Amino acid sequence: MNDAHFAPKGASHYFEVTFAINILLLTEREVWIEDAARVAEARPSGRATTAMRHLSFKGKSAGVMLALSFCLALASCNRKPPKSQIDPNTYAREIEQWHQERWKELNNESGWLTLVGLFWLKDGSNMCGSDPKMDVVLLHDNVPSQLGNFIVTRGAVGFVPLNDGFTVEGKPLSTILTHSKNMNAELMLPLRSDAEDHPTILNYGSLSFQIIKRGDKLGLRVKDSQNPDRVNFQGTEFYPADLNWRLDARFEPYNPPKPMPITNVLGMESSESSPGAVKFEVNGKDYRLDAITEKDEPRLFMIISDTTSGKDSYPAGRYLYVEPPDASGHLIIDFNKAYSPPCAFTKFATCPLPPRQNRLPFAIEAGEKYKPHRD
Repeated sequence: MNDAHFAPKGASHYFEVTFAINILLLTEREVWIEDAARVAEARPSGRATTAMRHLSFKGKSAGVMLALSFCLALASCNRKPPKSQIDPNTYAREIEQWHQERWKELNNESGWLTLVGLFWLKDGSNMCGSDPKMDVVLLHDNVPSQLGNFIVTRGAVGFVPLNDGFTVEGKPLSTILTHSKNMNAELMLPLRSDAEDHPTILNYGSLSFQIIKRGDKLGLRVKDSQNPDRVNFQGTEFYPADLNWRLDARFEPYNPPKPMPITNVLGMESSESSPGAVKFEVNGKDYRLDAITEKDEPRLFMIISDTTSGKDSYPAGRYLYVEPPDASGHLIIDFNKAYSPPCAFTKFATCPLPPRQNRLPFAIEAGEKYKPHRD
């Protein structure tokens, strides 16, 4: 692993402790000889032998106890938490299951491989259809020249259908449309964005429509469950699972949370905050990654890059979740579960990029690799 070989831990500590034991035992031997000599001079020869044996036992036991106490003290000063143990076979099954879940996530009917368009909306009317004159042009066999109108008013989006066939959560749109006093009493569906609870998903055949909010901009995200990118998807590649990249780590909280601006691939900046850093060791050196939290997600989320980025892994970096720390602050960071962002699979995603402090100066040959899935 080039720059990321793991140096053996504890070797220097072993020699320090061994040296200390030898010094103490030699010192104890000298003390025992001196004491025995003094006793021999003061007593008859027969009793001197008994005294010497007594001193030998007493001195040796005291020396050993002192040596062991010193060793334990020295070891406790230098010892680091042992790497959390896991059976290799159990771990191999865990990673294989994670690979399968990753496949399902990418290949489901609303996954990133279904994205076919991202359109930034302007205030007022945004006509949608297959006609090239539309504001939102969808070149799709099943899309009529005029499909509907997405109307932006004071930061909110409403939809006025111009064709039948729309559904929301399986219900025909005609049964849930409402009148708008501000839209000349048109039947209109208010659309909740991905920045709100329960965002609205509007369906039309194999197509789905969702409003996304990035900063002060509103966009229309369009997906097609029959997109060739999904239908022809052959899977993704991973480095071989390596237990050396399943690391013990510590969570160091920021109090208060640390402001952490995040820039996405479109150059837009969002204001995030970090609850703390995940600190770990590679090659005897300490490193840290700032984590962020997501709504309704108990795990910590990290946006990272390393020196495989742009080579074996996706150029813009990878993402990684870790389980929250225990009461002592201990957690596991497993780079075998690092994965490519949505932008590795579609040009219509708005992926956040790794902040400077999360760009690691070594190669993490673990987790998901990258190969182009689209033109």
